[in-house]
Amino acid sequence: MATFDERARDWDTPERIERAGEVAVAIRKAVPLRPTDRLVDVGAGTGLLGLAFVDDVGDIVLSDPSSGMIEVATEKLESAGLRSVSAVRHDLLADPPPADRFDVAVSLLVLHHIKDTAAALAAIRELLVPGGRIAIADLDTEDGTFHTAEAEGIHHLGFDRAALRQLATAAGFEDVATRTATVLKEDGGRRYPILLLTGRRPPDQVPGG
Repeated sequence: MATFDERARDWDTPERIERAGEVAVAIRKAVPLRPTDRLVDVGAGTGLLGLAFVDDVGDIVLSDPSSGMIEVATEKLESAGLRSVSAVRHDLLADPPPADRFDVAVSLLVLHHIKDTAAALAAIRELLVPGGRIAIADLDTEDGTFHTAEAEGIHHLGFDRAALRQLATAAGFEDVATRTATVLKEDGGRRYPILLLTGRRPPDQVPGG
């Protein structure tokens, strides 16, 4: 089984680049993005999803627990001269949230790699400012054929949409919804829908409001 560190140099395949672009389009349709927003790409890998929003928001942080992925992402940022984007090694469940919170948190095919989905959603909520929004893309429930034997850390064979919405609501999000972001088509005719979970951290209550 190859680790994410070992796969980082070969991560940016045409298929993954296309997938990230399609999901980014779906996120733009579902979530209002402002030029002043700070956005974090959770489990960013080499930054394929997060970098798609360079022209949509102000600052972007590519966050990933894999040192290899962050190394590749950093090289991409330096090569492109993207000063509004940074790449940081951060473990969503093991590390404390950064002091500066975010207006938007996005991710692509990350949640099914985390065993405790409820804890992951709660941790993502803590990354956000009050009123901050999520756009989390992951697999619909599948039969286990999406990943190869080399895939690392698979804890969920996709997600039931209703169950995921319930978990997001329980984690403290409101306006929770799911929709189809894109459909991946594999050799042999298999189709794997990618869902998009959206919601927002409730704004702080104004005393007496």
